[in-house]
Amino acid sequence: MKVIIVLPAYNAERTLEATWNEIPASFRSHTLLVDDASTDKTVSLARSLGIEVIRHRTNKGYGANQKTCYREALRRGADVVAMLHPDYQYDGTRLPALIDPILRGDADLVLGSRLRHGRGLARQMPWWRYVGNRFLTYCQNTVYSQILSEYHTGFRAFHAHFLRASRFEENADGFLFDQQILAQAIVGRFRIAEIAVGCRYFDDVSSIDLPTALRYGFGSIELLFQYLIHQRRPDCYAYLAPRLPREGGENEEP
Repeated sequence: MKVIIVLPAYNAERTLEATWNEIPASFRSHTLLVDDASTDKTVSLARSLGIEVIRHRTNKGYGANQKTCYREALRRGADVVAMLHPDYQYDGTRLPALIDPILRGDADLVLGSRLRHGRGLARQMPWWRYVGNRFLTYCQNTVYSQILSEYHTGFRAFHAHFLRASRFEENADGFLFDQQILAQAIVGRFRIAEIAVGCRYFDDVSSIDLPTALRYGFGSIELLFQYLIHQRRPDCYAYLAPRLPREGGENEEP
């Protein structure tokens, strides 16, 4: 199976090389960086490292960056697409473990959870982010009837069939994209797996400010109501429903 690693980048010049050095050599020939109109030297550095680059002419947002990542990876024939942030927050050496459940045929989507084994992996996470993460994850597990340890990680892998089946192009261009694509997986009864991943927090790690974090939090809660409404009236939020059934069976509504 062809695995493509996508790096959604914005002003990642100071952390890109360290991120690149952690990507296993066997994956480097199929790595794609999508730059969201950075104002630093992210693009020139990526090209000097031998990374294929696509650049947005204007800043479109984190969700729009992911749309380009997945669309272009599928166009290049990817069977599996793994996303790694180039800010050196996530442990890139865990990429083989991240994609392994998909390669084994056990999952359609895999999340690299910072909280898989409790608070230990999140010991460097700012307290307000930790509390918000725990609260939202509790709400999401309750509504979605899941037992995931974290919904808010940016370290993810997708089977190409899921990406083709989902309506990810209809998702938000901002940070809420991450939650919408998970809701789409749950509505479509796609299989979600988790692995534990370490994380780092330091000055150069990309982080959203408090107002943006609040909008993201309220948007995540609003999405839960959309999901509940969708269970009764699928026409209201058609973007949540898959275009295609999950491989191996039909996606019946509960």
